Amino acid sequence: MRGRLLKRTFDLLVAVPLLVASLPVQAVIATLVRRRLGSPVLFRQERAGRDGRPFTIVKFRTMLDVNSELGLVEDRNRITDFGRILRASSLDELPTLWNVVRGDMSLVGPRPLLPEYLAVYLPRHIRRHEVCPGITGLAQVSGRNSIGWAEKLELDIAYVESWSFRLDLAILWRTIRTVAARSGIDYSYSTTYPPLKPGYATALREDVEDETCSKD
Repeated sequence: MRGRLLKRTFDLLVAVPLLVASLPVQAVIATLVRRRLGSPVLFRQERAGRDGRPFTIVKFRTMLDVNSELGLVEDRNRITDFGRILRASSLDELPTLWNVVRGDMSLVGPRPLLPEYLAVYLPRHIRRHEVCPGITGLAQVSGRNSIGWAEKLELDIAYVESWSFRLDLAILWRTIRTVAARSGIDYSYSTTYPPLKPGYATALREDVEDETCSKD
C-alpha cells in the first residue's frame, strides 16, 4: 500500500504540471490534426486497465478515416506523414496525461492493451494487470515496437515482479532518451504494431517454452 501511494503521489506531482504546461502545445497539435486529418481531433478507445477493468484512453488522432473507396482500410495506408511524426515523437500521447490524473493510468507501467487481448494471454500474462497501465514502460524502453509480442509481455511481467520507485525513475529517464533518439521504431509497420490475435497464443506459448528449455 505504501508503494502504491508513493507511485500515485508521484504520478500526480508530475502529470498535473506537465498537463497544464503542455496545453499550448496540445492546442497547436489539435489545430494541425483538425486541418490535416479532420475531426474528431482526439482518438478514444477502450483499453483494459488494472485488474482488467476497462477505461477509455485518450490520444491525438494520427490516422485518416477508413474509406474503402480510396483504399484507406489498412493502418499502413491510413497513417500520414504527419501522423508518423506524432507517433515517433510521442506527441500523440500528451492527452493521455489526463488518464494519469484520473487514475486510469500511471506514468510508468505495462502499456494498456485492448480488452479482447485478455482472452489471448497465457495465464501468467494476466499478472501485467496487477498494476495500473502506463504511458511508458519497461518494454517501451527495451525496444519499443521493434520487439515481438512474447518479449513485450515477458518484460511487462518482469516489471510487475521487480517494481520499485527507483525502477520507475530509471524507466522515465530511459524514455526521454529513447524518444529523443527515436530508437526502437520499426518503420516497416508504418509506426503501427501488428495486433495480438488468437493465433498468437500458440506462438507465445512456444516462445516461453523455448526460452525455458534454453535456460535448462
